[in-house]
Amino acid sequence: MNRGVILDTALKSQFVAVSGIERNSLEFPLQKQAQTQYNKLMPTMAKEIVVQILEEIGTLLELKDENPFKIRAYHNAARVLEGQPEDLKTLIETGKLEELKGIGSGISETVHELFQKGKSKYHEELRKSFPEGLFEILQIQGLGPKRVKILYKQLGIKSVGELEYACKENRLLDLEGFGAKTQENILQGIEHHKKSSGQFLIATAKKEANAFVDYLKKKKGIERIEVAGSIRRHKEIVKDIDILVTAKDSKKVHDAFVKYPQVETAIAHGDTKSSVTLKSGMNCDLRTVSEKEFPFALYYFTGSKEHNVEMRTIAKKAGFKINEYGLFKGNRLIPCKDEEEIFKKLGFHYIPPELREGEGELESARKGELPELVKEKDIRGVFHVHSTYSDGVASLEEMIAAAQDLGFEYVGISDHSQSAKYARGLEPARLKEQRKEIDKLAKKYSKIRIFWGTESDILATGKLDYPDSILEEFDFVIGSIHSQFNLSEKEQTNRVLRAMDSKFLTFVGHPTGRLLLGREGYSIDLTKIIEGAKEKIVSIELNANPHRLDLDWRYCPYAKKKGVRLSINPDAHSVEGLRDVTYGVGIARKGWLEKKDVVNTMPLAEMEKFLKRRR
Repeated sequence: MNRGVILDTALKSQFVAVSGIERNSLEFPLQKQAQTQYNKLMPTMAKEIVVQILEEIGTLLELKDENPFKIRAYHNAARVLEGQPEDLKTLIETGKLEELKGIGSGISETVHELFQKGKSKYHEELRKSFPEGLFEILQIQGLGPKRVKILYKQLGIKSVGELEYACKENRLLDLEGFGAKTQENILQGIEHHKKSSGQFLIATAKKEANAFVDYLKKKKGIERIEVAGSIRRHKEIVKDIDILVTAKDSKKVHDAFVKYPQVETAIAHGDTKSSVTLKSGMNCDLRTVSEKEFPFALYYFTGSKEHNVEMRTIAKKAGFKINEYGLFKGNRLIPCKDEEEIFKKLGFHYIPPELREGEGELESARKGELPELVKEKDIRGVFHVHSTYSDGVASLEEMIAAAQDLGFEYVGISDHSQSAKYARGLEPARLKEQRKEIDKLAKKYSKIRIFWGTESDILATGKLDYPDSILEEFDFVIGSIHSQFNLSEKEQTNRVLRAMDSKFLTFVGHPTGRLLLGREGYSIDLTKIIEGAKEKIVSIELNANPHRLDLDWRYCPYAKKKGVRLSINPDAHSVEGLRDVTYGVGIARKGWLEKKDVVNTMPLAEMEKFLKRRR
């Protein structure tokens, strides 16, 4: 039984099937019609739901450190009720409920209330005292109330997304009762849990799609193959994978598609379209089209819906029709060898996939005013790199060597500051130790410039987390918020603006603090932050970690307009994390950014001057 689940999927499906009640009316408190039908049709199910709620009350009491006897009473009552052969309606109407050993007067009253009203005031009050995300965490295999309570109280973890991020930053290693193996098991449990969520980070989606494409490319007969949809547009959150193919033998391609080793279930298997669910939980569609249809299908299935609707409207006014099969003038197909030619025929400059979101790109393309978007090869170096000095998993030397191997001209080491106890933030004595090691490594790794910095917590007062006498020693400072997320928008905004007053602040790190699929960002006025950055000559980070991708791409055009240069930083906690720059570049491109809009496209000599500009 999953504690924390009020009405699980199987129960909902069963009730919907026999009652015809809409699924969205099945959340407690039950809507009147649903309650009537529920009591009439599903007396046995009523008992199952009440059992789950009693279990959850016991779990909530554990989280609140209530009396152990009271906790045990609710869990025991759930087991006793679950073991009864009669349905709940019979138990109540015959008076047998109160005769059951373990069902005292208080619990009996709760059961009656649940049966009659579909809700319990006591249960609702208990739930309101905890973040909703904790109930989802309780569904992760291996995480009972005791461990969840530690995670919540000591690390402030309130959602599965926050938990995953904490595991990947090794923040569980020093917690009592946890360790490396426990952390690894939790990550495995999260992956299993995510299979049914239906939403995936762009990093997960791209890796799944690329692996599938590589598999298909090895099959004979495939002539052209592309990934379309939201992956091609580099959306930060992706629901599924769309693959387009031209092939000599369509049937063989679709046969190979459904036999891919990572396929969990084949949903549909045809000669031109097939659909599968992968073991990761992602759905994937394969469409085979003819060579002449391919450019139009690629354009159409890349989307977005808003972009496509606008384009169809424009084409119709010009006497054309465009769809996944072609561009037509009347009934005559107008051949196009690629997407660029499609745009050209309709009077537009080519629009990169990342920009096709219905955000004014068609108007700009008609006028020839689209930007020359930044490319991954433009990135000359990276900042926001962690090592084992704080919460990284690779040593200082391993991170520097990896950055050099990737061809970067410079790398900025920025372990956490002293207030970040959860991340083994560096006290002054350890800072000196780190500086000495960096000086030593600089002689060994002469092909890359090592900048020494810190990711300094921005305290609630707006002060940075070291005195100026220490801050002035660093080559750069990233200021980030890692605590007190619940301040008002005005307070949070002023907090960051005050941090900008420090002449030592170089970058504002992950400016909203969001974790994709994990938590919303804290309340902050990003327009004021961008305007403040312009005034104080501060750079704002575009955090490339796929869990963050923060600054959101929708604010990039405003930063560009104000002349605020962003820095695409990987927030790397491992050697592999350095490669996350690719996701940041994708977001920068969605945000219309050019090479000149990104700080770390600067060559080394220019970057050295940039870092000293405020001192």
